[in-house]
This record gives sequence, C-alpha cells and structure tokens, in this order.
Amino acid sequence: MNLSELQSLLHRFDLTPSRKLGQSFLVDENISQWIAAQLRVGPEDCVIEVGPGFGALTEHIAGKCRRFILIEKDGRLAEYLAEKYGPLGVEVVHADATEYDVRPLFLEGGVKFIGNLPYSCGNEILRRFLDAPSPVSEAIIMVQKEVADRFVAEPRSKNFGILSLMLQERWEATHLKTIGPTPFHPRPAVDSSIVRFDPRPAANLPLHSPEVFSSTVKQGFSQRRKQLPNNLAVDKDHAVEVLEAMGLKPSARAEELSLEEWVTLSNHLDPHPCSALPPSATELLDVVNEHDEVIGQVSRREVHEKKLLHRAVHVFLENKQGEIYLQLRSLLKDTHGGKWDSSASGHVDPGESYLACAEREMWEEVWVKPKGDIVRIARVGASEATDQEFIEVFLAEPKGKIRVHGKEVDSGRYFSIEQIERWIEARPQDFATGFITCFQAWRASAG
Repeated sequence: MNLSELQSLLHRFDLTPSRKLGQSFLVDENISQWIAAQLRVGPEDCVIEVGPGFGALTEHIAGKCRRFILIEKDGRLAEYLAEKYGPLGVEVVHADATEYDVRPLFLEGGVKFIGNLPYSCGNEILRRFLDAPSPVSEAIIMVQKEVADRFVAEPRSKNFGILSLMLQERWEATHLKTIGPTPFHPRPAVDSSIVRFDPRPAANLPLHSPEVFSSTVKQGFSQRRKQLPNNLAVDKDHAVEVLEAMGLKPSARAEELSLEEWVTLSNHLDPHPCSALPPSATELLDVVNEHDEVIGQVSRREVHEKKLLHRAVHVFLENKQGEIYLQLRSLLKDTHGGKWDSSASGHVDPGESYLACAEREMWEEVWVKPKGDIVRIARVGASEATDQEFIEVFLAEPKGKIRVHGKEVDSGRYFSIEQIERWIEARPQDFATGFITCFQAWRASAG
C-alpha cells in the first residue's frame, strides 16, 4: 500500500488517524514485505496480528498460513479488513488487544505473533500476549525505538530496567532494524524499531520462582538512584549479606545487576518451598496391590521403570470465577515434562494420607494453603491412563497468590471449565496423562 492508496482509503472511511490510538500507517511496500518475512510463516501456522490498520503487513501473510487472526480496535478498519481479507479465510476481531483473552489460543499449539504496536499501549499488549505462560511461539514487533531499546537493553545502561528484565526472563529479544518516520503516514515524531522475540531456553537461567523474581525486580527499581539494600523488602543487613555472598558490593544499584544476578538474588531473598526438595529419582514411594494396599517401598525411578502400582493426588484450585488453575509442568520433571497438568499433583509419601499429600503438594508446588476445606471430588483407579497410580482428586480455593518454581512448575494460569474441555478435545497431547483422567472423573461426578 502506497501513500496515495492510503489517503484514498482514509477519505472513503472519513477517518483521521487517531493520535490517541497511536495510528500511524506504514506506506512503504518494501518495508512491509520485509517485516512480514521475518515471521517465517508456514502453511501449518496460526498467526495473530495486532493493530493491522489497513493491512500493510496483512497482505503479505494472508493465504500463507492455516489460520490468521487480526485484532483491530477501530471498528471502521475492522469492517474494511473483513471485507478485503475475509474471503481469504482471515478472521477479523473488533477488539481492544489489551483486553483480548489469549487463553483460547493455547488450542493452536503455538501461535506466531506480529504487530505494528501503537505507541500508547504497546507495552500493555506485549504483557497480554507474552507473559508466561504464553501461547506465542515467536513474535515480530514494531514499536517506538525508545521502547525497543529498553527491550534489548544490557545492564549498566540507562535503558536497562524493569521492562528489560520482565521480557528477557522469558524471551530473547533481538533488534532487527530501525526505521525513520518517512515510511509512515502521518509521520511520527520518533523512529521505530523492529524486534524479534524467541523463547529463552529454560536452561539459560538458574531455577527460580517467576513471581518472586518479578517482585524482587520491582522492589529493586522502585527508587532507581538508591542503593539496592535500601529498596529491597528485607532487613538491610540481610540484603547486604546476600549481595556480598553473590560477590556484589552493598553499594550496588539496580541497573548494575545482570538478569542472572537478579534471578539469583530473588532465590536468596525468598526461597520457594520446592527449591529444597531432594532429587525425585531417589524418593521412596509406597508400592500397592490392586486393592490399594501397601506391599512395600521402592525408589521413584524403579516405580516408573517397572510400572508398579502406587499412589498420587491431583488438586484442582478454583478461583471465585469458577476457573481452574492449570500448571505447565517443568521440563525437568521425569514424566510428562512440558505438559499441562492439574493445579498441584504428586505422589503420596510412605505413611502419608491422600489428604495430607494434597495439602503438602499445594504448598510445595504452588506455595499456597487452602482457604477453607479441601474437598475430595473423585477417586480414580490405577491404570495405564494414570501411569499406574491410584489417584484421589481434590478441589480447593487457594489462600493467597499462587507462586511456582522452575524445579517443579514452569508457569500456569486459570482457565474456564469450557476452555479446558475444548482444549482436551482439540489437543489431548498437550496434557499429562493423569490430568485428563482426573478432570473427566471430576466432571462426571459433578453431573
């Protein structure tokens, strides 16, 4: 789309670009084509584009992927996009991207994201789509250069701060190109940059709690010019001791610490309960017979290798909206790593009751205690579908904020019952085996 074509469309729709919405339309065909090509779209991909405008990027992607979703806040633009690209199978959603429910996108098995994000709310949109757990597998973003510089900033630079660390904890951000105002109409007063986001391999950072990391970073940058011990929500002497143990000076300021050092600092200041758990392979478990009667004890590794009958619990944590928290299992787990599972689950320790195990697993995996009673809602017999586990299923409301740790859980979020049911039907391979059995047993018992 060139400037003449854009002006004709603006006149047709009686549309004046909105400064409030950050509307600045790309009118250089070569640049549009280059940006779209960076997403490396294939025929099996699901692509989502935010802020498509009149389709400068859209036209280079439409027809090349399995599913293509556009999210446009301006109703007139949404109408035009539906008219032009609807016949090509493109779905147009008239919505505010900062309020878009990303959870149904998990059914796609990985979504590619692209967007020329408005300067006014670009950061909010990124949080909505890229915060863990994210359905996005890779992203190409165009934003104000000043903001992009913060995405890729290094320690000890003026641009390095909370935004840098929050994104870099989960994503590797790569600056691809900077573009001046000329290719846009109206011309913005600033340059724009294109940034690529790829998932950061989990092994790149020490195991940690993302929630504790986030909280620690925000504390550290609360007053940027102050020395760190004066910002952190712990005793000053303790903060000094921790910094010195890490080889840092007590006079260090927030922007001086690297991403890895922030992770280490968060681990020292507020260690997660599961961080001290022993290696799972050496854990002893009760072995039971077909009547769920204990007949001996062996190591966890032997239980799984020989497929011996044993005991476990699954806990569903429900919020006030009736949604269920699902966890994405750590890739370090010896079974079903990287799969979605119940809010908390685990093996019953020798001599431990199912109920006591449920309470312990809630604390160790998601760092919460039950608000009120834990209710047993189903019992599932041992079978191949449960990895030879007798399982009791519990329902509870969590007391306080859920916090996870990479040793056991990668991340998690709440989903509605309907979303979970649709997801299981569409992609059962995304879930740990026992979860589906337990979830369906609960729903059957609930009528």
